Amino acid sequence: MITRIREIRKGKEMTLADVAAACAPPTTPQTIGRLETGTRTVSIDWLNRIAAALGVLPADLVKLDDRPDIPIAARLTGDGAEPLQARKNFAPPQPNTDLVGMEIEYPYGDYRPRDQLWLEKLAPDRFNEAANRDILAPRSAGRYAFGRLVDMFGARLSLLPPQHGARQIILQDVPWIAVVRTLIRAL
Repeated sequence: MITRIREIRKGKEMTLADVAAACAPPTTPQTIGRLETGTRTVSIDWLNRIAAALGVLPADLVKLDDRPDIPIAARLTGDGAEPLQARKNFAPPQPNTDLVGMEIEYPYGDYRPRDQLWLEKLAPDRFNEAANRDILAPRSAGRYAFGRLVDMFGARLSLLPPQHGARQIILQDVPWIAVVRTLIRAL
């Protein structure tokens, strides 16, 4: 299996030690290096651990023939558009089965009309991964709540909606939440 671990790690300006320390449980920089170079087999467990440490989806770490990368032409700095020192690529968004979508019709916070959000569904044992992130949560009668997950006490969640002046939403015994992973904005 050809992976993109090194490319994504360098794109995020992380060292092998940074990624190793961010893994849960932590590992050694040598192990991450072996997984990057292919001298050690990358299992699904390792893909999940490294993806979480890098803040990407596991599918983003695998190079697929039917999903061409997008070459990065330049970077925008304080001095304007500048060429890259080394070749880098973007991985196009790759949907997986744990994603749900949400479309934006009204501007709220950072979101604009026509934005599309891709959200990853999480089971209750993974809710802590969404702390201080925007989430979608099911409510009774087929309704949903959306906002920043600001607090968790056992089975109780507190969300702060993106609307200006909105009151905090308290949810109890939520079967799943979906955390925003990708924003797609048409210009």
